[in-house]
Amino acid sequence: MGVAEASEVVFTTFPLRGVAYQWWRAYELGSPAEIASLTWTQFSNMFLREYVPQSLRDAWHVEFEQLCQGYITASEYAVWFSDLSRHEPALVVIIRERVHRFIEGLNPSIKFSMAPELDMDIAYQRVVGITRRMEGMLTRERDEREAKRSRESGTYSGTRSPAASRQGRGYVGLPVHSALPAASGAPATPRP
Repeated sequence: MGVAEASEVVFTTFPLRGVAYQWWRAYELGSPAEIASLTWTQFSNMFLREYVPQSLRDAWHVEFEQLCQGYITASEYAVWFSDLSRHEPALVVIIRERVHRFIEGLNPSIKFSMAPELDMDIAYQRVVGITRRMEGMLTRERDEREAKRSRESGTYSGTRSPAASRQGRGYVGLPVHSALPAASGAPATPRP
């Protein structure tokens, strides 16, 4: 165990207050002096067992196992993935496994493009950055195709012209004779 790992427990337990402080103090006083300090993983597991219900931990586990990008952006997916993976450290303890799980949850259009990264020893943050750039390129490509399609098909925008919409259902127009001079020689009724 390194100094940094021992410091994590000390720095985490220092601000504990109330019941959490009493729980930690009871542990410290009840532990033999010759026992080694807790590692971060040991402390984290103890704390979760004490203060986070098993049903909630089970729900996080299921949510993490089923996590897919769906309709959210790659950035939003990365945030969800990181948030849920911190509750499942055993599932993503190896960087390669973390990268693999992240890529497997991506949308197919991005996932297939990321296949080479599955065979590399690549940092998780780098994979997230590549995913964001890939999503941006795919979005620009899709927008360009849609713009080209609308240019090729004319100026049809999918909406009706103002004149056509007035002739639709429920439109009450002025009778034609109101714009013509009356037979009696009276001036025509002005149109609004």
